[in-house]
Amino acid sequence: MPFRRDLIGGAAGALGAAALGTPALAQQARPATRGRQPQPQGTPASTPLGPVDVVARQALMVDYDTGATLLEKNAEERMPPSSMCKLMTMYIVFDWLRQGRLTMDQTLPVSERAWRMGGSKMFVQIGTMVKVEDLCRGVIVQSGNDACIVFAEAISGSEQQFAELMNEYGRRMGLTNSTFRNSTGWPDPEQRMTCRDLATLARRLIHDHPDNVRIYNERSFRYNDITQENRNPLLARVPGADGLKTGHTEEAGYGLVGTVKRGDRRVILVVNGLPTMRVRSEETERLMEWAFREFEAVVLFRAQDTIEEVPVYLGDRAKLPLVGGRDLVLTLPRQWRRTLQVKLRYDAPIPAPIARGQEVGRLEVSGQGVPPMSVPLIAGADVARLGIVPRIPAVLGRWMFGA
Repeated sequence: MPFRRDLIGGAAGALGAAALGTPALAQQARPATRGRQPQPQGTPASTPLGPVDVVARQALMVDYDTGATLLEKNAEERMPPSSMCKLMTMYIVFDWLRQGRLTMDQTLPVSERAWRMGGSKMFVQIGTMVKVEDLCRGVIVQSGNDACIVFAEAISGSEQQFAELMNEYGRRMGLTNSTFRNSTGWPDPEQRMTCRDLATLARRLIHDHPDNVRIYNERSFRYNDITQENRNPLLARVPGADGLKTGHTEEAGYGLVGTVKRGDRRVILVVNGLPTMRVRSEETERLMEWAFREFEAVVLFRAQDTIEEVPVYLGDRAKLPLVGGRDLVLTLPRQWRRTLQVKLRYDAPIPAPIARGQEVGRLEVSGQGVPPMSVPLIAGADVARLGIVPRIPAVLGRWMFGA
């Protein structure tokens, strides 16, 4: 017969300990003015806690591990990514390093085009050879357009061809609303990305290249007797900040792809269309602190935790343990933890034979401020079917008494 078991607030079995805790009161994010004038008035972004004013034209905040969206505003709007698209340039460079097609000690030639490139520069010199390791820091720390072109020409022969490679990598990652036309973020009417795609790219960069991505946490880099500071304001203002990339053009405004890691939690923030560098610094600090204050990671169960034991029909054991098969971790607003609703759905009794790992039900999660989800419940053990003789009492009992 169909069976549904509702666990309100996770108050049973392995879910009980995970879901209990002291909820924190929600506070709408407020500007961290540090004695300065208040920020420009923003317009609302949607969050699980309700609307929160955000000055940026486009914004998206996600939890790195769970993928939960904490805040979004025009996150699917195609926009000029400016230098934030250099994340894709460096993803390709790191991928070539991983494949052994480049090495950090290798040197690459500087063309006249790279040397003449305007905007932010590493100040490479025409006709010289520059180490890949220095070029990586030139792109990441100094946001050097000239260093990007050195990489593009070394890898693909020309920046135009490298842009095609960027598009190919984007398709593989599922960046469905991104179009690349150059390696630098130099203004181009066809070069567009969304906050959603930038967040996806950031997650892939951190996940796929954890060793090389540490360069994004470096505060300064000196090359050609010129020391330049990392433009990322989070590194100096927010504990746990370790990346990733700023951007600015007249059309795009000021933008940032930022990431902060505290303990086991990492949050990624993408903003664009901010009016000044100061507002970018204050707005991103405010939103990051809001995210860590108002949300937390909740472990509902571990992979092999027994969530429920259910009766078995005609099996060599009376009950079957149901497990999730993987860790289930949710990013939840702190004050809504007690409203979490967990429902188990399965047919009981479950007829034998049953194979370990077989899906036998579903676990559904919902609640105010909680994105609904459904995950499989799987058998935690093998259950063989009884032989003919032992089956007779069970069949008769079910037929006569419904037992």
